[in-house]
Amino acid sequence: MGTNQMRYSITALAGFQWLFFMFANTVVIPISVGTAFELEQIEIVSAIQRSFIFTGIACLLQGTLGHRLALMEGQSGLWWGVVLSLAGTANAMGLSLATVGGSIAVGAMISGVLVAILGVLGMGEILKKWFTPAVMFVFLLLLANQLITIFLKGMIGLNNGDYINLPMTLFSFALAALTILVHIKGKGIISSLNLLIGMTVGWISAVLIFPQEAAETIKTTPFIQWFPWGEPTIEMGIVITVIITGLLNTTNTVATLKGAEDIFEKETTKQQYKTSFFITGGLNVGAGALGLVPYAPYASSIGFLQSSGIKERAPFFIGSILFIILGLVPPLSAFFSTIPQSVGNTVLFVAYLQLFRSALRNVEGLTFEPKTVYRVALPALLGLSIMTLPADVFASLPELLQPLLSSGLLVGILAALLMELLFWIGQRFSKRNIL
Repeated sequence: MGTNQMRYSITALAGFQWLFFMFANTVVIPISVGTAFELEQIEIVSAIQRSFIFTGIACLLQGTLGHRLALMEGQSGLWWGVVLSLAGTANAMGLSLATVGGSIAVGAMISGVLVAILGVLGMGEILKKWFTPAVMFVFLLLLANQLITIFLKGMIGLNNGDYINLPMTLFSFALAALTILVHIKGKGIISSLNLLIGMTVGWISAVLIFPQEAAETIKTTPFIQWFPWGEPTIEMGIVITVIITGLLNTTNTVATLKGAEDIFEKETTKQQYKTSFFITGGLNVGAGALGLVPYAPYASSIGFLQSSGIKERAPFFIGSILFIILGLVPPLSAFFSTIPQSVGNTVLFVAYLQLFRSALRNVEGLTFEPKTVYRVALPALLGLSIMTLPADVFASLPELLQPLLSSGLLVGILAALLMELLFWIGQRFSKRNIL
């Protein structure tokens, strides 16, 4: 095989690796949201296909016109949590699911317009100054913990029951060890394709070892459905909560683009921030109308890029196009829907371990003195503590505050920003000999 053929083959395989990454990150979101809004099975299947198509388009738009980096643009974890939380509290608020869903759609569309406008006006440059290395450490640490917890539950069988499934747990950790071993000991392209190798070997092995666990093939009927969560409605409390969520979610874009600077070895420009925010805002207007969780650049892409070492855009574009095709061709959607959850969760578990490395690199030059340690310890440990609390303990709080204060990631980020502000004020006063 010639050099060019080898290069093309590697690019194609890396594209498939991106496809698996996009698929594993996306498929569970429309299923969980559709279940929360009590949609029919055929409506959930349609949402899955719309998610594939829309996510592939979103990645292509960001990769070509937006920030122009190989970073997945997907349905935001922060948005996902808020949507599920609002759907879960519909009865407590005395509202129907259709009213809640319609209000979420309106709020998402309004926030999308605001984000697009503020992005063009230079919001990225302002937020960028707030995201110091200490804030980035807190963000990446809490994000890694939140995601790793979700994937660990899938690895040990808690997604399908209330108790640990020992055979599945042993299988998952053996697959994780194999994927890590391929990354560490593999040479060249073998090491770079460790996630694809782990996914393929795991899928085949799971079907042979746990035939009863294999997912059933679903029948798919592609169609576009407008406002599937409910007709547009304005329930002011929900709309305001959703708009605030959209504005807070802009921190995701800033943190992801700043975190990617270390990987791509170049600073993100003012124009990249502007175009990225504009496209994300536009996508979220469409997501609200189509009944999809709104979008943001995935900070978890950083861990994926570190695991693979392949940061060129060509494989990323191939994966995005394949993802669109996956949504457009019903038999392909049906086939990929049969991948065992334990396998997808295990491979993502391994990929996202690299986020911890990214978090630590942000505090390598930070001197840990009694004063400065609070900048990191307070927001990080506060966020982690909130993540361990049961969701129902926040029911006594005002409805507008519940989505915000129940999110350990959001509280941690806001606490980190507040600590940086206090630290900055303290330094200014110290220079004037006031303190």
